[in-house]
Amino acid sequence: MCVCHPPVSPQSHNGKAEGTFQVTMLPGDGVGPELMHAVKEVFKAGNVPVTFDEHHLSEVQNTASEEKLDRVVDSMKESKVALIGKIHTPMEYKGDLASYDMRLRRKLDLFANVVHVKSLPGYQTRHNNLDLVIIREQTEGEYSSLEHESVKGVIECLKIITRAKSQRIAKFAFDYATKKGRAKVTAVHKANIMKLGDGLFLQCCKEVAELYPKIKFDTMIIDNCCMQLVQNPYQFDVLVMPNLYGNIVDNLAAGLVGGAGVVPGESYSAEYAVFELVRRGSPRGTVPNLPVRAGILGGLEYHSNMVSDAVKKVIKGGKVRTRDLGGYSTTSDFVKSVIDNLHPHYGA
Repeated sequence: MCVCHPPVSPQSHNGKAEGTFQVTMLPGDGVGPELMHAVKEVFKAGNVPVTFDEHHLSEVQNTASEEKLDRVVDSMKESKVALIGKIHTPMEYKGDLASYDMRLRRKLDLFANVVHVKSLPGYQTRHNNLDLVIIREQTEGEYSSLEHESVKGVIECLKIITRAKSQRIAKFAFDYATKKGRAKVTAVHKANIMKLGDGLFLQCCKEVAELYPKIKFDTMIIDNCCMQLVQNPYQFDVLVMPNLYGNIVDNLAAGLVGGAGVVPGESYSAEYAVFELVRRGSPRGTVPNLPVRAGILGGLEYHSNMVSDAVKKVIKGGKVRTRDLGGYSTTSDFVKSVIDNLHPHYGA
């Protein structure tokens, strides 16, 4: 299993030039289309050999359907890589408990969500020089979409934990730590209360940990983990946890280094990789950091480093700051500055 950059083969059919890489794109809702436009502008300026197969899937704009979801899946089967802006999930119940976002994860078996929380050079926060990774299982747990009203006024919501998926995500976390030279994996749980469900997850993590004697392993209860992240986040390296806990913790951790706009999310199956925003409610004027820090350019190391370095230069310079980083620049301002750092005379 490839942990970080699944292989993407050059495409020569469907009118694409030899050596061009296809990437599935879903702009989604809210700031999503703006950020995806930023991606296209930067890639164009950098002569990045990527073509986007764009699809529109939105529950709030009434452009979502099973047929369109199947088209996205078909595109992913060809490209193996996708970039997603922001697919909003309405809170209203309209007859189906599973959102299209969740259905896509299940169809592609995107079981592992990875969030790399790393401080940005030149941008000061309460905690600086942070570098930790949050890994969560995202195909079961509280997000299993199994709810029903047993009697009037009583709702039962089922949390599903299985041995197979717990072992799989634990192995993914330890493989990631091994490949990335990380020293420690922390399993986050609530087994003191959910003795069977979280107890099974914790037991699976302990069993897998025994297979990796060079990686230090410890455990922490979820509520204590949240407090420790705020007080002393430096104690953490790689954290692995069930679905809901991971969703909460990666948002908390993103806030430690500047917010949702500077922390990309990555989702993996054995075959596919999807890159997206960590938090769904990112504000307008957000740093379009999603595509360039997520590592979408697996197999295009030169272009990946070029774009990533340009983004880091802009942030470290401090002259162009979007509102989420305390400045007054727009996303367009930021994109222009990134392009200027790619090619100093671009557009002149």
